[in-house]
Amino acid sequence: MSNPIFNTGAFPDQFNEQKRERRRFYMNSDSGTVSEDRRQDKTYAQQHGMPKGQAESLERSYGMQDAAGSEGAPMTFDDVIRKTAISFVVVLLGAGITVTLGGSVEAPNFGVLSTLLLVGIFGGLALGIVNAVKREPNPGLILAYSLLQGFVVGAFSMILEAQYPGIVLQAVLATVSVFAAILILFKSGKVRATPKLNKIFMVAVLGYFIFSMVNFGMMLFGATDAMFGLRTGWLGVAIGLLGIALATYSLVLDFTNIDEGVRAGVHQKYGWTAAFGLTVSLVWLYIEILRLLAILRGMQD
Repeated sequence: MSNPIFNTGAFPDQFNEQKRERRRFYMNSDSGTVSEDRRQDKTYAQQHGMPKGQAESLERSYGMQDAAGSEGAPMTFDDVIRKTAISFVVVLLGAGITVTLGGSVEAPNFGVLSTLLLVGIFGGLALGIVNAVKREPNPGLILAYSLLQGFVVGAFSMILEAQYPGIVLQAVLATVSVFAAILILFKSGKVRATPKLNKIFMVAVLGYFIFSMVNFGMMLFGATDAMFGLRTGWLGVAIGLLGIALATYSLVLDFTNIDEGVRAGVHQKYGWTAAFGLTVSLVWLYIEILRLLAILRGMQD
């Protein structure tokens, strides 16, 4: 459930810092050498006698952001917010379907919930990989992934709410709080993704993913009868805290890449890629927090 999207070919090559700067050149009258001035008072066209109106028109034509080009408008923060909101509406729709089919919290239908949970896990894993490796975002596949994640969120929440009343509200508040805190810290410049941390993150995510798959397999085939498999007691707490830390840094990666993508002027269709990344990170964070709370409350009983 990691978020490697922005480290793949999902964003175009213009996303590179060195390629996204538009440079204008003019001839230095003293030395005859070419020098760079991104904010000169006069454009090349104006320096060579072109009327002001035509010069400004030409400047606007060639001043378009590189990544968007003639294919459409560049990605904006508003565009990312809108597409992310659509993605989360679909997640809530999937969760609503699960809650409707799964009975009530007082008398949940564990057979239906377990089926939807497995469909969401396996289907979401498959679509997550497909969406992560695709060079061009596909809104239909991304929203299908969101729907399947809604099944996971709804089923997992109902199962744990039936055992630990009030736990879903606690997990939702904690997730929103973490998201808001990371967003504020990012906007203030206090947290940023760095190459060194990115390498540590990718290694940790790989190890975490392998452990999770082994643990899930053991639970699926009856090798352990614990609710969370090997995630029991203080070991489960430690692994849960690691999962929350990884999901939180995944949000930092999302914010960093969205910010750079907007400044680079990548095509607005990549707003769907950003929405997918945020959906992955937030669902992951919520599930990790919900599971950690369940382990802690189970230890108290």
